[in-house]
Amino acid sequence: MVLYKNIIFVLLVLVSCNLYGQGLKVDTTQISEVPVDAGQLHSPRKATIYSAILPGLGQAYNKKYWKIPLIYAGFGTIGYFIGWNNGFYNTYKLAYSDLTDNDPDTDSYLDIEASKYYDLENSTDYNNFKTGLSKQSEYYRRNRDLLIISMVGFYGLNIIDASVDAHLFDFDISEDLTLNWQPAVKTFENQLVYGINCTFKF
Repeated sequence: MVLYKNIIFVLLVLVSCNLYGQGLKVDTTQISEVPVDAGQLHSPRKATIYSAILPGLGQAYNKKYWKIPLIYAGFGTIGYFIGWNNGFYNTYKLAYSDLTDNDPDTDSYLDIEASKYYDLENSTDYNNFKTGLSKQSEYYRRNRDLLIISMVGFYGLNIIDASVDAHLFDFDISEDLTLNWQPAVKTFENQLVYGINCTFKF
């Protein structure tokens, strides 16, 4: 008889615990997660690869079409000045080579405007003119090399720009940033609690 009483007591305790647990169960049906298709996400990786393959292609992927002419204008401008400096570098380099090779048939240095102001038969003028040709050659070579480095940097900037734009593609930057407040009544331990409900919308 005592055994039956103990069994009934244990069953009652288990049933009451189960009912208590059901009473505390949180309703999660209101919280729903919408599955996101990974294929529909804007991919920064794709934008980076596209811009690395062809400058401006990543900007087109990000729908920033207005940046594409700026990118090619930048490349065109840098490329033009690379060619311009390289042309002068080759001119002064050849003039220096013709001046110092002791070959009378190679006289491209006479095409240099400054040669008119030097008496090349005079050793002092000859040395000054030679030094000037060397310095000018180095000047244009240095400018050309710096512009080549700038071209590489501009190419990298094009890739970084596409990547950053892709990361911010889905970011809400609208001006609808508002803070709403209203009175609120909450129940806490069977008592009414009055307060203010603030909602920050962005």
